[in-house]
Amino acid sequence: MLSVQFGGAVAALLFPRIGVDGVVALRLAIAAIVLSAVCRPRVRGYRLTDWLLIGAFSVALAGMNTLFYHAIELVPLGPAVMLEVLGPLVLSVATARRAASWLWAGLAATGVALLSSTGFDRLSPAGAGFAIAAGAMWAGYILASRGVGQRFPKADGLALAMIGAAMITLPMGAGTAGTTLLSPSILAVGAAVALLSSVLPYTLELLALRRMPTTTFAVLMSLGPAIAALAGYVVLRQRLAPVEVLAIMLVIAANIGAVRTPPRRGAPAAAHAS
Repeated sequence: MLSVQFGGAVAALLFPRIGVDGVVALRLAIAAIVLSAVCRPRVRGYRLTDWLLIGAFSVALAGMNTLFYHAIELVPLGPAVMLEVLGPLVLSVATARRAASWLWAGLAATGVALLSSTGFDRLSPAGAGFAIAAGAMWAGYILASRGVGQRFPKADGLALAMIGAAMITLPMGAGTAGTTLLSPSILAVGAAVALLSSVLPYTLELLALRRMPTTTFAVLMSLGPAIAALAGYVVLRQRLAPVEVLAIMLVIAANIGAVRTPPRRGAPAAAHAS
């Protein structure tokens, strides 16, 4: 989580130089190159349905990153991540199918209401909308990644989807930033963002999930908004009002409660755990 959120904060430093779309394209392109070199994914022997799933995974990956980076251009990092995690929270509530899950959804709604009470004008309504849309794409990413993990060995599916996401975002990024994308200083920072936000955390996630239950992992991941607020303060000098800190804590508590609520028998536990 430290790697992801500080990677996002470093990415925001590049926005004035190459634009949001340029940063997204650079991050995904470098991550795709690194993952392809490490994983060397096999491309033969798959069915059309497998490639359609990779396509959906690529769209979710590209959309999630693009929308989130547009959000943190307009909204402080901590509240942006808080709004984004509402997507996985809704997924957890829907797949748990228990009355207690609605309690956690209500707690999260209280956090959002508190955040809005501070004035979305300060947070930017557009930025909040981008963050919520990124959360919806994150939920789709969770569902797609589960299917890809079942059909593709090791991290081959992730590497292929990253290539697809890079192909989706490169035209817009290149159109925005032009040849500035190839500047050595920009490439150096872009490589740092790709490693911090994609390559390193995905690798650490795989290692962590081999050593702890997925529910414990999901609870730890729910600390994302708090770590994002810390990264925003340290790297971007973004300060939060006390009510915004309280709103973030409420959403974190709601996520912990949601992932600790066991799904109803017959519900898809894997999606709940994610």
